[in-house]
Amino acid sequence: MSSDSGDWRPSASCERLRERAALLYRARQFFAARAVTEVDTPALVNSPVSDVHIHSATVQLGAAPAGASAPPLFLHTSPEYAMKRLLAAGSGDIYQICHVVRGNERGRLHNPEFTLIEWYRVGFSLEQLMDEVEALVRALLGARAPAASERVSYRDAFLRELGLDPLTASEGALARAAEPLALGGGGLSRDEWLELLMGARVGPRLGHRALAFVHGYPASQAALARLDGSDPRVAQRFELYCAGIELANGFHELASASEQRARFTADNAHRQRLGLPAFPPDERLLAALAAGLPDCAGVALGFDRTLMLAVGAAHIEEVLPFATARA
Repeated sequence: MSSDSGDWRPSASCERLRERAALLYRARQFFAARAVTEVDTPALVNSPVSDVHIHSATVQLGAAPAGASAPPLFLHTSPEYAMKRLLAAGSGDIYQICHVVRGNERGRLHNPEFTLIEWYRVGFSLEQLMDEVEALVRALLGARAPAASERVSYRDAFLRELGLDPLTASEGALARAAEPLALGGGGLSRDEWLELLMGARVGPRLGHRALAFVHGYPASQAALARLDGSDPRVAQRFELYCAGIELANGFHELASASEQRARFTADNAHRQRLGLPAFPPDERLLAALAAGLPDCAGVALGFDRTLMLAVGAAHIEEVLPFATARA
């Protein structure tokens, strides 16, 4: 590549980089005012997440001693496991602003390396956490935030936007709802149909006139969230949408080590069915849960996407110092 190609230049303009710095400062002020402690956990981890939709990047730190094999490390896709270990050790309310890396993520709203704001509030209900997420997003978006907000169940969002009940609809009905996408083929599982519809048909319609908190995701999509005691079909999980863009994913955190181990095992079985590598569970996280995770709610907010909305950017590369293609 010639030296005058311009590829050395930042992805974002200098003005955007100043706006980025100002928003990061505002986020830290927000948490400082609430006495939430900033923490800084390792980007390199021994155990990757088991979620089939998240692809962890492998790192090899030099050669192993003669006759030994060097186990790989992974770039974290979220600081969640390490932060929960801090919570179990008695840290109290904590937050982190960090870079994470997820493979196979490229597009207008995706870059493999991006910035998360992740935080945990001890003793918070999911409703209290949604209140705080809204307060932070309004502080970051300013006048660009919709004036109103709404909280709608996952079930009601599907009923409103697609006219079908995601908790009872057959796979055939879900497939028919996806026909406007003209993807062809089939063979998806029930959850895959639901995730496709949420990502391509329901989510893009949310958050235009009001910040939209979607809560009560199917139990099969609970990830690290507790199930709802009043309706075990759903999980105590929410996502925030603004202008059709998913900004945040929050949980009333699962505290049971045995249930978390069972979910890791189920994830690995699913990964094997899909031809993906299976990973040993994070035993340090499970030990922390067994020692006692305090009752808490936690959330991860996509900072780059929030910055896009705050400055009116059309593509994530407009707000990144260097997109991965220019790293």
